Amino acid sequence: MTGSLPELLSLAVKVSYLVAATLFLLGLQRMASPLTARSGILWAGYGMVIATVATFFLPGLQNIGLILLAILIGAGLAWYSGKKVAITDMPQMVALYNGLGGGSAAAIGAVELLRWSDAGAAPGMVVLVLAVLGALIGAVALSGSVIAWAKLDGRMDKRYAFRGQQLFNGAVFLAALMLGGAVIHSLGVPLVIAFFVAALILGVLMTLPIGGADMPVVISLYNALTGLAVAFEGYVLGNEALIIAGTMVGAAGMLLTRLMAKAMNRSIRSVLFSNFGGGGQAQEIAGTQKPIEAGDVAAMMAFADRVVIVPGYGMAVAQAQHKIWELTQRLTERGVKVKFAIHPVAGRMPGHMNVLLAEAGVPYEMIADMDDINPEFANTDVSLVIGANDVVNPVAKTDPASPIYGMPILDVVNSKNTIVIKRGKGTGFAGIENALFYADNTRMLYGDGSEMANALVSELKALDGGH
Repeated sequence: MTGSLPELLSLAVKVSYLVAATLFLLGLQRMASPLTARSGILWAGYGMVIATVATFFLPGLQNIGLILLAILIGAGLAWYSGKKVAITDMPQMVALYNGLGGGSAAAIGAVELLRWSDAGAAPGMVVLVLAVLGALIGAVALSGSVIAWAKLDGRMDKRYAFRGQQLFNGAVFLAALMLGGAVIHSLGVPLVIAFFVAALILGVLMTLPIGGADMPVVISLYNALTGLAVAFEGYVLGNEALIIAGTMVGAAGMLLTRLMAKAMNRSIRSVLFSNFGGGGQAQEIAGTQKPIEAGDVAAMMAFADRVVIVPGYGMAVAQAQHKIWELTQRLTERGVKVKFAIHPVAGRMPGHMNVLLAEAGVPYEMIADMDDINPEFANTDVSLVIGANDVVNPVAKTDPASPIYGMPILDVVNSKNTIVIKRGKGTGFAGIENALFYADNTRMLYGDGSEMANALVSELKALDGGH
């Protein structure tokens, strides 16, 4: 084999990118199942390490010291935040990381556009257009993800709305497109700056009116946008690794967004341009919430044949998953058949509850998806709801005036008996009153999720003679 050293290095880099892309693909495929997700993350991580190291051997690479410094700072912050972040704050972390990916793509576009502005010419129309599109999408993903993070973290109200907001947002979107077209037509630093300002403002305005209940869909959507922006900017740089990784992230993010939207009976358009989840008006619901004591609940569950446990974000906040698993083990020792029911958008992000239960040691075969478990509720003696709210609210099927009408839910209301562990009488994340809490077959076990789970375990021990 003959060739100059730069040519051989370039070939080696391309081969390394191919290996990295293969690991990305295999890792993504393994992430589809909770049983192999951990190894899938590791495989994709190995691919990222290979791609990063290979990039240092690109012929003509400059500013290696700055690149190394940036990697060290980024890796250090990621390691620290990854170790420190609570499982309840994982959705916020994902939102921020989505935003950082989009911001990185936008930064690439900004550097290239400013460089071409100084030079007075771009390498070609296709490259210029993709640079502008990647920058626009990345900037929107960045600022939008920051707003999503602020809402999820409780630093901002779940929804801001004003009269004529959609028209105003449309005007800003049109302005960003026009400025992008102006940049393509005539490169110039002031135009580039104005374009990025408009793009960042657009991301903020797009996310402000979106309610809390739509956040899982929004996070997935911005993940898809980030991948698309990275792929565009990868083409601008002529970097195969960025193109492949961005395309995979974009495709996976869009598929996940569609799945999340379907799980909520929503369209992407309605998520972005309607008022769902914005703190709907409380519905007039007949009846009262009926309290129950932990001892009565323990006895009810101990002598049941079938029990279904429905976890939600409140379980994550209370860190009750370990006690719930202990409760489950005691029930199964008594011959009770126990399953966990997971709604696709339970918690604040897709898979949030699955991660919590896996952390506590719950076997995957005990976890059932919504479509599989719903037919079983009618034959369930006791359903225990801990921290879930909107995903078990029957008004989604019974009240056409409800903001969540049409959203598929877990049919907990069909159980013979339903026990809800809840701190108080407040509404859920969507701000909507839950009719399940007033149903004739529902009893409310008021208190902290972890404390109530511990009380149930203690009461079961007492029933078993203290063992």
